[in-house]
Amino acid sequence: MTEQFLIGTYTKKDSKGVYKVTLDPQKEEITKVELAIPSQKPAYLQVGSDKRVYAVKQVDDQGGVASYSLKDDNAKMLSKVLAAGAPPAYVGLDEKRHLLYSANYHTAKVDVFKINDDGTLTQTDSVLHQGATGPQPEQDSPHVHFADLTPDQRLVVCDLGMDLVVVYDVSADGKLTAVSRYKSEDGFGSRHIAFHPNGKYAYLLGELSSKLEVLKYNATDGTFSHVQTIKTIPDDWTAHNGAAAIRLSKDGKFIYTSNRGENTIAVFEVQPDFTVKHIQSISTEGDFPRDFNLSSDESFLLASNQNSDNLTLYKRDPETGKLTLLQKDVACPEPVCVQRF
Repeated sequence: MTEQFLIGTYTKKDSKGVYKVTLDPQKEEITKVELAIPSQKPAYLQVGSDKRVYAVKQVDDQGGVASYSLKDDNAKMLSKVLAAGAPPAYVGLDEKRHLLYSANYHTAKVDVFKINDDGTLTQTDSVLHQGATGPQPEQDSPHVHFADLTPDQRLVVCDLGMDLVVVYDVSADGKLTAVSRYKSEDGFGSRHIAFHPNGKYAYLLGELSSKLEVLKYNATDGTFSHVQTIKTIPDDWTAHNGAAAIRLSKDGKFIYTSNRGENTIAVFEVQPDFTVKHIQSISTEGDFPRDFNLSSDESFLLASNQNSDNLTLYKRDPETGKLTLLQKDVACPEPVCVQRF
């Protein structure tokens, strides 16, 4: 059985929208890359039930989110919600409450949308981040970069500009109430966060610092406490690097992060106390790996290189967690998001 991924892209050069990629596990290769959803700048997306896709959307000088049906390989836009300004950097999907969340780096807003039965979207709330920011040039203002669910169904938001993680309670009708704030070291640049399957630990990736923080999560009050900080790049790396994406294996034993600059996937082994140990860094065979994802059985990892317009496929060893290069230079224009379809 083949498996498909959807690739979100920028559309500054040759890309036309969201691309569909086919993985053949028997051949251990990507066999097809084809346009699935024509759209402007669908830089992040989520795949829901019933072949619905929720993506970042830009139309001229307006940005927002859109929903699509992708049944029978036939793309149909169901809804779009746009406002003046740049589009979001991230969308998070809450199928239990039929909600969609967007994180807007440029406006520092978290927006919430109700997903109606027909797939259309209705905005229910918007929260603006304000306050003190970090010392790095990229931290000139708050920059919301991530908004998705905690294991106990709260909303967790990463703010790169403020070195901050904010947790919100979410009401049934899509209203947010702030619960807690966790502050990393100055200049950390909180970008994405991923939770251990046990729901008690989280792994926070700092874009600007190229560091990974291990945090303990207290579901009683929605707070985080610091456990460990470790670099995603070698100590002697002096050129520019920006950490980007993070994924955990389903068994909670391994963590994968991407480095844009060193152009690697860094692999970490989770220890018995839930701290992590770096065990591998492997080239992405391209430039600026903004995102990657594991196949459904986690036997493969597919990475996307934004600046070199190519995808890279690895075999994953479930026992050691390590990656082995299978295929490189798979052409795909401006790939920046990888989701299973």
